[in-house]
Amino acid sequence: MTEHLAARAEQVVAIEVDRDLARMLQQKFSNKPGIEVLEADILLSDLGSLCRRYQREQCFVFGNLPYYITSPILHHLFNFASWIGGMGFLVQREVAERLSALPGSRHYGYLTVLTQLDTNPRIEFGIPPGAFSPPPKVDSALVTFQMKPGGIQLPPEERKALLEFVKLCFAHKRKSLVNNLAPVYTRQRVETELAALKLPQRIRAEQLELEQFENLIGRLR
Repeated sequence: MTEHLAARAEQVVAIEVDRDLARMLQQKFSNKPGIEVLEADILLSDLGSLCRRYQREQCFVFGNLPYYITSPILHHLFNFASWIGGMGFLVQREVAERLSALPGSRHYGYLTVLTQLDTNPRIEFGIPPGAFSPPPKVDSALVTFQMKPGGIQLPPEERKALLEFVKLCFAHKRKSLVNNLAPVYTRQRVETELAALKLPQRIRAEQLELEQFENLIGRLR
């Protein structure tokens, strides 16, 4: 991936947390000035600082994301949404479907809402296990992310509150929104605000669009 990106970009910064692999890459690309290999953790990396170092207003982010760390990486990257021009990630097919799901789909959940706050994700194509060596036991897919201009423009604290609220709404996916929110806001209060928004009393979180989550938390505050 690093080589292919370097053939198209003026500058590539490869972030690798594994010490041995980072050093191998540093040796491999030591004579290529357009490639910098950093031995670092992406979860601790400041994309804004990297953009400033190379005098760039924005960067494009690409990578292969293991299933268990996809959500933490996306959380971290979206903190630098204004510095990102677009993204492309190779992920497990199931994760790809969650990222790009529509309301009402069985794949729609907290990770979907997190992703679609700032981006329009799209599955470009699937990748079979045989494309890897050794082949994994799952299918993969390439997902691209077109950044929304300015995202939803929420201040950091409001954004955090919204995401915590969405997480609570999806706490038990088979339960209704009322049942998930009642321990915090009381059943009567949630039912009242759902009625005010003309939403069914037994609606579940997976049926709500992003704007409806925003409207509901605004009324429950």
